[in-house]
Amino acid sequence: MLWKYLKSKSSQIGFFSGALFYLSYSFTLDKWSNIGLIGVSLFIGISIPLFSRLSNALDEYLQSRTALVTPGRISRFLVQFTFNMTVFLIFLEFGVITNQPYSDLRGIFVLAILTSLNSQGSQYLALSFANRELGNKNTNVVLALAFNIFITCLAVNGVPYVKQMFVLLSMVSGGALFLVGALSDIRCFFAPKKGVGVFFGTFNPMHKTHIYLINEMIKKRNLSHVYLHPTVVPKLHRDALENREIIISAFHKGMRIYQKTEKADVHTNYFPTGNRFYEYETRRSLITLQLKEANIVNKVTLLDLPKIYKEKGFYGVISKIKELHPSEPIHGLHGSDLGGMWIRSIYDESGWIYPFNVVRRDGVSATAIRNGTKGMVTATAEKVLSHLMEDKEVFTEHGLLFTFRNGVLKYENL
Repeated sequence: MLWKYLKSKSSQIGFFSGALFYLSYSFTLDKWSNIGLIGVSLFIGISIPLFSRLSNALDEYLQSRTALVTPGRISRFLVQFTFNMTVFLIFLEFGVITNQPYSDLRGIFVLAILTSLNSQGSQYLALSFANRELGNKNTNVVLALAFNIFITCLAVNGVPYVKQMFVLLSMVSGGALFLVGALSDIRCFFAPKKGVGVFFGTFNPMHKTHIYLINEMIKKRNLSHVYLHPTVVPKLHRDALENREIIISAFHKGMRIYQKTEKADVHTNYFPTGNRFYEYETRRSLITLQLKEANIVNKVTLLDLPKIYKEKGFYGVISKIKELHPSEPIHGLHGSDLGGMWIRSIYDESGWIYPFNVVRRDGVSATAIRNGTKGMVTATAEKVLSHLMEDKEVFTEHGLLFTFRNGVLKYENL
């Protein structure tokens, strides 16, 4: 267990952050033997993964209760501010900080606010770049943390012009983060009653609540059309598969079963919605089947843009939809669950999209369906899923011929 913790990428980020923190302040302030600095550096090196998980858990809880981004971001800021304020109080007590204007209680209060804003903004940008395939998540976060530690240290040391740049960056990056989120939340409530909608997700599988929400968005926003595009392979799983942190251990009842390997990061939740996934083609077949049963195929288009998705993900899909509807408002449907809020972040980073946010409390879920719960999909889809659970390769339902081979479901009219 200790070896897994030590080789965890999250733990290594913590060790790196703690070491950089110590070296930066020791070198610039000549405090190599300061007990307070040594203790704080060790604490940071050990606690960063736990601190990150705590911040994430609080953020995700508030998102699940509100389907908004601002409450979670405020909570994340408050947790980080409390942490930074504690660090600088220890610095004040042990004489680490002696230069004005950060050498008294008022000064470190301002410093804690500024460094928390800068850290939030820089990490948000780092994750945004990773989502767009510019670098990877862990490396980008390390660079963001390193930059924030270094520039805070220089500002504390009174390096000419750095203090002003530190203040400006904190206000711009942190302020922009909250402004973008606040404007997005406001758009949830003040959206135009026209345009087209988008709805992304794993749809593993699609269920009745998905269909109900599509209808609700069409009705409440007076939309002319809605575009769906399923996740091919979630980025978390794709990256983990490439790094051999998880593997496909088996195919069972029509689903690929994921399993963690010895390379898995002990701090990473690889399966927030379970470790069983229907293949992309199977999920698409189940979507088209249910859209027909729900009689909304004239209002909904199921997109399949493999080249665009592979190169740019859902960002590229949104760009394509904007090309098709250059002068119309775009509305983005999402739930309050973890996957739904991740989709929301893509909407927010893709321009002026109007979120159609939904707090999910109806108990209907794809996880429950995969576990065998009945009544959550349309009638024909219910029977098809039953056949898949029995691993039937060929069967008929409602005048349709279904084939299910190598995990891929297809159907055609008899």
